[in-house]
Amino acid sequence: MSIGTRPALTRLVRDLPRVAVVAVAALALSACGGGADKAESKPSGGTKSGAFPVTVEHKYGSTTVDAEPKRVVTLGLSDQDAVLALGIKPVGSVDWFKEQPYGKWPWTKDKWGSTKPEIVGERDEYNIEKIASLKPDLVIAQYSGMKKEQYDTLSKFTKVVAQPKDLADYGASWQVMTRQIGKSLGKDAETEKLIAGIDARFKAVRDKHPEFATKTLAVADSFEAGKYSAFTKTDPKSIFFSELGFKLKPQIDTLAKPGWNAAELSAEKLNVLDVDRLVWVTSSTDADNRIKAEPLYKNLKVHQDKRDLFVPYQDPDVGAAFSFNTALSIPYAIDEIEPLLAAIK
Repeated sequence: MSIGTRPALTRLVRDLPRVAVVAVAALALSACGGGADKAESKPSGGTKSGAFPVTVEHKYGSTTVDAEPKRVVTLGLSDQDAVLALGIKPVGSVDWFKEQPYGKWPWTKDKWGSTKPEIVGERDEYNIEKIASLKPDLVIAQYSGMKKEQYDTLSKFTKVVAQPKDLADYGASWQVMTRQIGKSLGKDAETEKLIAGIDARFKAVRDKHPEFATKTLAVADSFEAGKYSAFTKTDPKSIFFSELGFKLKPQIDTLAKPGWNAAELSAEKLNVLDVDRLVWVTSSTDADNRIKAEPLYKNLKVHQDKRDLFVPYQDPDVGAAFSFNTALSIPYAIDEIEPLLAAIK
């Protein structure tokens, strides 16, 4: 996620944890394969030794994992979800917004249990010494902006699987990242079963609600008065709703700056949000009320017809679930959001 000065990340990080996914998809950084070290710590699920060695291609080349990883460190915003879903508890993880990712989200609590990973960095700034002290035999950085220099340094003492190749940082789908992680862990079969199960959940919603396919939907947020963001088709939130069956609005993509995952809108441009279904991901009822009080927003038919939906990022953690859009968070997000969408006439 780099567009030089990283404006989106700088703008959004100062707000709330909910903006993690907003910011990250707006960047595209640059960044080759590594040694190995092993220690204890058991994965919850066994892996046949015959699965190794495996070679995983990524942004900086390829990495060969020679044996079953026992100590895994994740460096992406949401990488820990897929690792947990495949039965392994990372020994280290990054803390993007001082949120302590372990155990916070309802879809991960049972997976973490009482285990707490060491925090080894904040966002894309990693504490290399702390990572090394954990003696990882695998470092995973999928939903990340890992730089080439960081990759090279980490590769001196462990195996590193960096971002998916041929895609912008933070631009890979949850399926691509889950497969990268699954292959790295020698769990291809479990990974395909996991993905198939989630795909089936999406299909079940589409089959139950064929009307979704006839509706155009947009996802938006507002971080301060007079400033609004509409998310492009590459943002995890938009991807989630498209997999539920909704159509997205191409005009939003054309309004976004190159490399950004959101189009920034003034109140005068709110008409782009006059769609069949409008989902706001917000931080508080105060934010909701501020948006609803905007005179130009009041003119939108989607608002007048009560086809807009205000979803909290957390408490309950609905917005966070579809913002993460991972193998673990998607089922939770579907359970929470489907009845809310179905209730809109």
